[in-house]
Amino acid sequence: MKSHLKPITRRKFLKTGIAGGFITATLPLWKLFSFSAPPSDFYVNPACNLSKETLEKLIKIALQRGGEFAEVYVEYTVSNNISLEEDKIHGALRGVDMGVGIRVLHGEKTGYAFSDDLTFDKLKQTAEVASLIASEKEVKNPVGLKSSKISSYYQVKVSPDSIVIQNKAKLLLKANSVGREYDKRINQVNVIFSDTNKKIIIANSDGIWVEDVQTLTNLHVNVNAIEDDKKSRGEAYKQGTLGYEHYDLKLAEELAKDAGRMAIAMLPAEDAPAGEYPIVLAKGDCGVFFHEAIGHSLESDGIRKKTSCFWDKKGEMIASLADDGTVPGAGGSINVDDEGTPGQKTVLIDKGKCINFLYDRLNAKLMNAKLTGNGRRASYQHYPIPRMTNTYLMAGEDDPEEIVKSVKKGIYVALIGGGSVSPTTGRFGFSVPEGYLIEDGKITNPLKGIRLMGNGPEVLENIVTIGHDLEILPGTSCMKSRQIMPISCGNPTLKVSKITIGGAKV
Repeated sequence: MKSHLKPITRRKFLKTGIAGGFITATLPLWKLFSFSAPPSDFYVNPACNLSKETLEKLIKIALQRGGEFAEVYVEYTVSNNISLEEDKIHGALRGVDMGVGIRVLHGEKTGYAFSDDLTFDKLKQTAEVASLIASEKEVKNPVGLKSSKISSYYQVKVSPDSIVIQNKAKLLLKANSVGREYDKRINQVNVIFSDTNKKIIIANSDGIWVEDVQTLTNLHVNVNAIEDDKKSRGEAYKQGTLGYEHYDLKLAEELAKDAGRMAIAMLPAEDAPAGEYPIVLAKGDCGVFFHEAIGHSLESDGIRKKTSCFWDKKGEMIASLADDGTVPGAGGSINVDDEGTPGQKTVLIDKGKCINFLYDRLNAKLMNAKLTGNGRRASYQHYPIPRMTNTYLMAGEDDPEEIVKSVKKGIYVALIGGGSVSPTTGRFGFSVPEGYLIEDGKITNPLKGIRLMGNGPEVLENIVTIGHDLEILPGTSCMKSRQIMPISCGNPTLKVSKITIGGAKV
């Protein structure tokens, strides 16, 4: 049988696919390609670079109906993913996506349109559609664009996009072998390595013109264990705005062992008790609690619309929390947000007082507040909204070991998993994939089925001791308004005097 599939060059592949705005390829199709790695300038100098003159023309068109503010957002993204299941490489995916989003603000209204066709005629039409939000006779003249210099908080020396897939596969195979050998009761290992490499250009009618190259890399190991009728799961990962130099066989081994440790530790877990108990939250891995239960309620869209339980709390005694987009290498770190505002640290709750909220440009304008660098969007197909970056409870002065010793009977939460939160009421519910009983100041039996339930502001009031061991996690992701964004969170060891525990035992 004659094959009609022939190897193609990178340039021909990209030229064919870019016309549609998105390209993907999966194994075994990927093996047909005649190149093994992209050139080093693949996403640093993409074909979607728009000139200063073009950007200024588009901004002027977007303001032609009297809008107050106009912005052009250009994106070029290359994504790679390779996974391992059942002792073998399961698949690989490579995608290229690019396009332009144009936004116009007029009062509380937002006009937004986007295009993956980068010809000037199509971009002109896109700007005209966005401009329809306004209908004023007086037209604002945009400020001439001036290139902005920005600080860098990413830790990238070697782009993961420049690494051949065979080398990435070695990390997965190493983690798989170590995970399998960790304990005979481990019956399944799944590993994923992914990297996203994005170039953005932001230009607006205030004269801001900034470019940034963003890299997000993740190695994630999941293991399952089984013994008789008992089953358990463990996971470990490293994610952040990190280059490939942070990933090697030693890290793959460490992650596999950590995931194995968790799975084996939780195998004999007993049903958790139900009722009201004091809890101790482990450093770092429980920071997602404050991200979800508190952080979302401090984003300015909910504050302005009075749909957040914190909208009237500014100045009241509650707790200590910060959002910081400048943590080197963390998953939520940004040199600039997706509106061109530099990344920065914002103290939200200082010494028990709520002193600030997280703002994007629209809500900052309407609330007469300063920008905090929290206007973020998932892609050129979305307009920015206020989102967290790296959110963490600030460190205290207490000894972490003494915090555990102070609990006569309670729950030690080593890791918080998924859950749900209502920013309007502050009510939450979180699962705990790894938790233990505390008896007479000692961590004892593993527990399963732990569910944390309560109200965010009330939990803050019930924090009685805070450790000095603040740890910020390398990164994870968060969804809001159907936009998934990379974030990080963290916390020191701390004690909550009482919280409701949902469990099978009474």
